[in-house]
Amino acid sequence: MRVTIATRACEFSIEVGLQETILEIKQKVEQLLGVPVASQALSVSGWELVDGLDLEDYPIVSEGTRIDLAMKWTQPCMEDRSKIQIVAKFSSKQINIEVNSDETVRSLKEKIHIVDGTPIKRMNLYFSGMELEDSRNLSEYGISECSEIVVYLRTMTQMVADPPSKKLSLVVQTSSSLLNAARIPLEMKDSSTIGEIRQLLLIRNILPVDDYIFIHKQRIMRDNCSLRWHGVDDGDYLYVFKGTTSRGEC
Repeated sequence: MRVTIATRACEFSIEVGLQETILEIKQKVEQLLGVPVASQALSVSGWELVDGLDLEDYPIVSEGTRIDLAMKWTQPCMEDRSKIQIVAKFSSKQINIEVNSDETVRSLKEKIHIVDGTPIKRMNLYFSGMELEDSRNLSEYGISECSEIVVYLRTMTQMVADPPSKKLSLVVQTSSSLLNAARIPLEMKDSSTIGEIRQLLLIRNILPVDDYIFIHKQRIMRDNCSLRWHGVDDGDYLYVFKGTTSRGEC
């Protein structure tokens, strides 16, 4: 059955068996969140669950039960200072996650998947306008306490038969009616769509929610088409103006 593990920062579901011991469940939590077994206190409705017992000993636990997870640091001075709290920001929500500054971007994606259920293959993560590579550590990007990581969700169409992509450094130039003609440098893959760029700028509160269009070399760009399809090269400018356009197919 599935139960919900709830902390102050987040909630996530895990699969457990009735004959699993509380200690075994704590070991699962340690693997997922990195919280040592000795530092965990699990409880249901205020009743602390004892390590030596299993779930069958607690009739209050059933499918969908919420199990509260509290941290108990018996030696505060020994707490791992490399642990930080970051914010994973989606287009319509955000979640708080505890990570180690020296863990990889791939590890962060796995934690987001555990907490939110988002498929790892659909995620592209960005920090300060730069896409994060799976094999690199979070500390390499300067990610620290309370940093905001933007989570992009790729469509199923984009996930199928994607050709090899390359990174592009480009500049989004807004018109005088939008943020006083601001210039926003971005680093994106050439497989990224205009819709993804729009979403990124919206999440980062750089552009307003109003309707606007992107222009590249005097051509209106289509939301569902990639930078590669539009012929965008490294160093190119994309211009943003207020307005709307009908959707077209690539």
